[in-house]
Amino acid sequence: MHAMMRYGFSMVLVMSLAACATTPNDPNAQTKEKAAMGAAAGAVLGAVIGYQGDHSGGALRGALVGAAAGGVLGAGVGAYMDKQQAEFERKLASEQQAHQVEIERLQNESLKITMNSEVSFDFGSAQVTPSFGKTLDKVGDILQRYNRSGVTVVGHTDDVGSAEFNQNLSLQRADSVAYYLEDRGVDRQRIRTEGRGESEPRASNASEAGRQLNRRVELIIKPDSNIQ
Repeated sequence: MHAMMRYGFSMVLVMSLAACATTPNDPNAQTKEKAAMGAAAGAVLGAVIGYQGDHSGGALRGALVGAAAGGVLGAGVGAYMDKQQAEFERKLASEQQAHQVEIERLQNESLKITMNSEVSFDFGSAQVTPSFGKTLDKVGDILQRYNRSGVTVVGHTDDVGSAEFNQNLSLQRADSVAYYLEDRGVDRQRIRTEGRGESEPRASNASEAGRQLNRRVELIIKPDSNIQ
C-alpha cells in the first residue's frame, strides 16, 4: 500500500484511541468521545475515497477532510442528545427516585425512557392514567423543544392472558401514548408505535414483582443524523 495511504490510516488509529482517552469525571466526556469517533469514521471514508481518486496524496487529504466533517457531526449529535438527556433527568427526577421511570443512553446516541407499570396503565387497560399523564406532559414538553429526533413508543406486557390479547394490548398502549404526546403538540409524523406483547420480558413472570417489571412502555428517542 502506498505510504500516504498507510499514513492516512495511522491517523485513524490515533483518533480511535483518542476516543477512549477521556477523563472519567469529565462532564463532556460523551460528547468528546463521539466527536473523536466521528472523526475516525470520517477519516476512514475520506482516506478510501481520496486514495481511489488520487494515489499520490488523496488518501491523506481525504482523511483530513473526512476527520473534520466527522468530528463536527459526531460532536453535534452527541451535544444535542447530552442536553436532551439532561433535561429529561431534571424534569423526571421525582419519577426516577420513585423507580417509576428509567433513563438510559444507548450506544447509537439514542435515549431509552422506560416507564413502569406503577406510573402508566391500570391492569388490562390502555387508557392513560392521570398520574401517567403528568409524566407524559413533561416528556411531551421536552420533545417539543428538542424536535430533531424521532420517537418510537414500544408497549410490553406480562404473560397473564393469551399471547394475542397481550400483543393487541401492548400496541393499544403504545398508540395511547403516541396520541397523548400528539395532543401535547409533538408532531405525529415523528412518532412510531410498536407492540411487543409478552415477547421481551425483563424478569420472570412467575412472581407479581417480575410481572410488574414486564408491564412497561418504552420511548426510544433517536436523533436526526444531520444535526451539527
